[in-house]
Amino acid sequence: MYDTALRLLNKINEYGYVAYMVGGYPRDLYLKRSFTDIDICTDATPMELMKIFPEVITSNSEYGSVTIIFEQIKFEITTFRKEFGYKNNRHPLKVEYVDTLEEDLQRRDFTINTLCIDKDGNQIDLLNAKEDLDNKIIKCVGNPKIRLKEDALRILRAIRFATTLNFKIDKTLKYYIKRYGHLLKKLSKDRCKDELDIIFSSPNKEYGINLLIELKLAENLGLNNLKNIKITPSMIVTWAQLDVLDKYNFNSIEKETIQKINKVKDLNIYDKHVLYDYGLYICSMVCELKGEDKKKLNEIYISIPIKSKLDIALKPMEICEILNKKAGNFLKDLIKDLENQIIDGKLENTKEAITEYLKSVS
Repeated sequence: MYDTALRLLNKINEYGYVAYMVGGYPRDLYLKRSFTDIDICTDATPMELMKIFPEVITSNSEYGSVTIIFEQIKFEITTFRKEFGYKNNRHPLKVEYVDTLEEDLQRRDFTINTLCIDKDGNQIDLLNAKEDLDNKIIKCVGNPKIRLKEDALRILRAIRFATTLNFKIDKTLKYYIKRYGHLLKKLSKDRCKDELDIIFSSPNKEYGINLLIELKLAENLGLNNLKNIKITPSMIVTWAQLDVLDKYNFNSIEKETIQKINKVKDLNIYDKHVLYDYGLYICSMVCELKGEDKKKLNEIYISIPIKSKLDIALKPMEICEILNKKAGNFLKDLIKDLENQIIDGKLENTKEAITEYLKSVS
């Protein structure tokens, strides 16, 4: 991907423009961390880029960016710009193109995200990004008071980067995060959740959670129970402890999982029927939450003869044939009875044993 990005920069250069890799990729490359995508900045405008690259899949010219496919890889390319005025403490009211990389970097959030790579693979460090990366510290570009008031999501991004990189937050930036934490209330809960998901997924999440508490952000995010939760590896177990299903938008799978965790945590997860009804995944997360024995849980789960009703040796239509009945409401209760008998070890899960049992109860 790196070599492809270099070829992309050189292609833009061939048309008389300059371009650089910027942001997360140069930062993670310097830190020897894995990366997912590469962002490009350039002095070419979106219209000029669309003339160079036929495969433009999205264009957001209002903010000076296009997404292109180059050698079968997606790249987001943004024109050098500066921003004026912000609505809702998030989005710029006006964007103006600028001529130089240095002007563009001045609008960015943190110094660690200003390291660039040019078409020849050279690192370009105009704002001392490498010094702050070496010192493991999060600093704003310019005045933190202005940066955070422009875009309040930067408050959470600072916590996120501190958590995932295990960096400290600059003392002045910390002061303004605490001072302007109330601005988080104005942001979309979806954007906040995106950042919190990353924090709660990090192996270093305890540090991030402690920062949220220390800087008085938990209350502004509606996470009033944050200081009381048990730190566990799972992101969804963290959310399940916070009682915020009505405050944040969870997808259907997340919502169902949280509801099940909160139901099962009051049950005996070592009970075979609980394990069977809710499955190993849910019970394992509750085991994690309660600090109980996962090995024991796995052993009990393995010992359960069936893992779902689909594992019953006789299919529903075969049951109907044996009983000489048409499928009806009785079938649901009968299958549940078979499940219970098999789970309890009272009935062997074979066609012969189940057939004999059906005849005895019919």
